[in-house]
Amino acid sequence: MLAVLANRTYGRLFLAQIIALLGTGLLTVALGLLAFNLAGDKAGTVLGTALAIKMIAYVTVAPVVGAFAAQLPRKAFLIAMDLVRAAIALLLPFITEIWQIYVLIFLLQSASAAFTPTFQATIPDVLPEENDYTKALSLSRLAYDLESLTSPMLAAALLTLINYHWLFSGTVAGFLASAALVLSVTLPISPATARTGGIYDKTTRGMRIYLATPRLRGLLALNMAAATGGAMVIVNTVVFVKGRLGLGDGQVALALACFGGGSMIAALALPRLLEKLADRRVMFTAAIYLGCVLLIAAAFLFAVDGSAVSTAATVASAGLWPGLLATWLLLGLGYSAVQTPSGRLLRRSAHAPDRPAVFAAQFALSHACWLITYPLAGWLGATLPPSAVFCIFAGLTLVAVALAARVWPSDEAETLSHAHDNLAADHPHLGGESDDCHAHAFVVDDLHPEWPSRVG
Repeated sequence: MLAVLANRTYGRLFLAQIIALLGTGLLTVALGLLAFNLAGDKAGTVLGTALAIKMIAYVTVAPVVGAFAAQLPRKAFLIAMDLVRAAIALLLPFITEIWQIYVLIFLLQSASAAFTPTFQATIPDVLPEENDYTKALSLSRLAYDLESLTSPMLAAALLTLINYHWLFSGTVAGFLASAALVLSVTLPISPATARTGGIYDKTTRGMRIYLATPRLRGLLALNMAAATGGAMVIVNTVVFVKGRLGLGDGQVALALACFGGGSMIAALALPRLLEKLADRRVMFTAAIYLGCVLLIAAAFLFAVDGSAVSTAATVASAGLWPGLLATWLLLGLGYSAVQTPSGRLLRRSAHAPDRPAVFAAQFALSHACWLITYPLAGWLGATLPPSAVFCIFAGLTLVAVALAARVWPSDEAETLSHAHDNLAADHPHLGGESDDCHAHAFVVDDLHPEWPSRVG
């Protein structure tokens, strides 16, 4: 896997990704602490709304930018977006009103929504060999898991020395370093696309392929299952740790690190596991497991709430702090096990020219799930007891799993028999076969706009 780092251009781009992710991780911790400083026990609502704004930017901006990215000078565009993000992050420590958080987060995440798909589309051109590109995808996923583990730990260490406002400077440094690394390499010229049609067709092609493919509709439901567990952690950690347990900033970072640690453990174990088990089985098992962890946490909190535990000292002695760390670790395991195999599904669900569009659809749709779960976690966390919030989110997770099972058949075959009523008998695609006996590994494309009802 690490052999692809010998490619100088990709090696520097991967380093740019890691540094920018570390800066973004510091931003996540600092933003939670800033929200608590401004809103107190209502921080979950503020953070949930801010993260919902982030998702709105991702879902709305990314497809539009993706339609025009090929027409822009890619290197200059990436550098410009990094500099814009750095400038916005530089303003965050000076925020004094909650509405200012919302405005700056929208601007910063709009720049990220423009940067990320363009960056992802660059990697296949830098590494044109399929095997190298697959390794790069695995490294990218590992980088996200490492960031989830490392950033909170780094934040915890820094918070022993500095005020949380200084964490934003780490975000600025990360974006500036990313810009410098992109500047240091020569990027391939964006390949011309053979696709025709207007802006609507180009921006919705990936979405149409995605929603027409049963396994990807199942993936969308599983994205929702993963988002429920992840949103509970990201939105409500600061509220549970500081508001309910009365602990400090360092403990907030430690709790987030436990979630990242669980995700990292799963990511390291999954490659070998996926050699023996099908993607579907692993992902469904992990999603059901997520729902069970949330249910167990709800039952534990209900028991604690019913035992007249009130003060921070008695709450800690009741085992809530170690219980929270263990729950976050277990949620990280399940979350990663649901998310990691998704790239394998996307790769085999589209031809090479359509894969960027399908990956972009996954980017937008998965973030649409977070757009629902982020504010829901914040609003419910501000109005209901924690045990009730965990119970509701467990129910949402299991409903999502049931929906995924309904739209993604367990006996799905790679090769499907289907008819082409609109093709002449001598069409090259049929290869001389009888139209009634035509069968091959099926993906949705121009010749196959719909999933066949007959399976061979």
